[in-house]
Amino acid sequence: MRAAVEAGELSVDVPESVTVERPKNRDHGDYATNVALQLAKPAGKPPRAVAELVAARLRELPGVAKVDIAGPGFLNITLDAASQGELARSIVEAGEAYGRNEALKGLRINLEFVSANPTGPIHIGGVRWAAVGDSLARILKATGAEVATEYYLNDAGVQISKFAASLKAAANGEPVPADGYVGEYITDIAKAITDGVPGILELPADEQLQAFRTHGLKLMVAEIQRSMDEFGTHFDTWFSEQTLHDSGAVTKAIERLREQGHVFDEDGAIWLRTTDFGDDKDRVLIKADGETTYFAADAAYYLSKRDRGSEVSVYMLGADHHGYVNRLKAIAACAGDDMDRNIEVKIGQFVKMLRDGEEVRMSKRAGNIITIDDVVEWIGVDAARYTLSRSSTDSTITLDINVLTSQTNENPVYYVQYAHARMCSVARKAAGLGIDKGADFEPGLLATEWESALLGQLAAFPGEVAKAGRFREPHHVARYLEKLAGEYHRFWENCQILPKAGEELTDTHRARLWLVEATRTVLANGLTLLGVSAPERM
Repeated sequence: MRAAVEAGELSVDVPESVTVERPKNRDHGDYATNVALQLAKPAGKPPRAVAELVAARLRELPGVAKVDIAGPGFLNITLDAASQGELARSIVEAGEAYGRNEALKGLRINLEFVSANPTGPIHIGGVRWAAVGDSLARILKATGAEVATEYYLNDAGVQISKFAASLKAAANGEPVPADGYVGEYITDIAKAITDGVPGILELPADEQLQAFRTHGLKLMVAEIQRSMDEFGTHFDTWFSEQTLHDSGAVTKAIERLREQGHVFDEDGAIWLRTTDFGDDKDRVLIKADGETTYFAADAAYYLSKRDRGSEVSVYMLGADHHGYVNRLKAIAACAGDDMDRNIEVKIGQFVKMLRDGEEVRMSKRAGNIITIDDVVEWIGVDAARYTLSRSSTDSTITLDINVLTSQTNENPVYYVQYAHARMCSVARKAAGLGIDKGADFEPGLLATEWESALLGQLAAFPGEVAKAGRFREPHHVARYLEKLAGEYHRFWENCQILPKAGEELTDTHRARLWLVEATRTVLANGLTLLGVSAPERM
């Protein structure tokens, strides 16, 4: 295209970017592009005429076997075997860096996820965000973004007071207060506090309640942090809601929003006019009795993220938080930001668990919920992280314990991990036979349809990573890995990788060892982006 422009064949400006994709149908070549349709109008020529000019230039490039024109002017490009096979060398040499790209280079993103109230163990909805959020953070970093991960601790307000009252009641052998918290974990925490704080039960009722609040919150947060660490989920910041109140950040936020012209006083209360930006009603910041609302803390928290350098604040909320989308976006707009760019709100749908065909609803420890520890005990960290990340978050997901603990192809994480282990087995067998793939190989020998299909999948990996980061959807990586594993299994079944007994080692065997190592590298890189292990043996 650039050559056609420079030769005067096309009178257009060279576009900054051109879409090049892998065709779903392999008969349509190795790559396809609609650049001729993109250039036709500014060039003042029919799309097929532009396609002919570009195709002629592409055919002159080394490594291009043929270029076909399809439909109104699509270009289907087929590489020769050597050019395509050279990808195996590039992947092996790049190692862990293969797949990383700069699609989101320089973008500063604050990624907040899980953020469950510190009043109990992380439940199954939070487990989904623990998997998806951490995977997304890894993917965003792999696409060049600057990412800060954050857990927002709702350690102020009514629910914490109910939590403290529940602990106090349990420690004193009293009935749980109305709307209080129940479960073995409440009894366990209450006992830990009474054992660790001598004389707490002799304190006056109000001081005792405050003590249970302080110590209970500390123990519960530590428990949440333990479960997150064991699940492989890392947060750069554990942000306390209480600090927003103690530091005066809430008051300052209201003043800043008033300066923007969106705060008004009515009926003795202070309001934010969020209806100007799509919310269904205006929101109270300070009640008539002077009490600060949760919404005021939400506003202060958003401004805190922006003040700390976040260009895009991503909120990952539970299935029961649909009503938060418009109000959070309205906060950004009221602050003078672009509600379609500076803030993103994702809602994760419900998760169900099945065992023997029946839905599992109860936790041994928490009573009325399934906790993260339950999920890990039943199916393991790898299966949980992979399965929770492989579906779009806007869809309900069912975790079938029987399937996810089986060693069959129905178990998606087993299917992908087994492919990686099979590749490692090939390397071990080669070493045992004294076979080395060598420092070089002939890429043109990777010419069968199965090798070509596998190379095509390997080439798609950086694009899938970029897409997952751009759309904030880790499931693109998981689904890609399953396709790659499938292509590898077909290659395995149809191509002899190592020489049979009595056969001589050939250059084709060596080339295929390069291809195996390239595929293993991509599978390992993809699993790492999902926070899932890549086992060498299974």
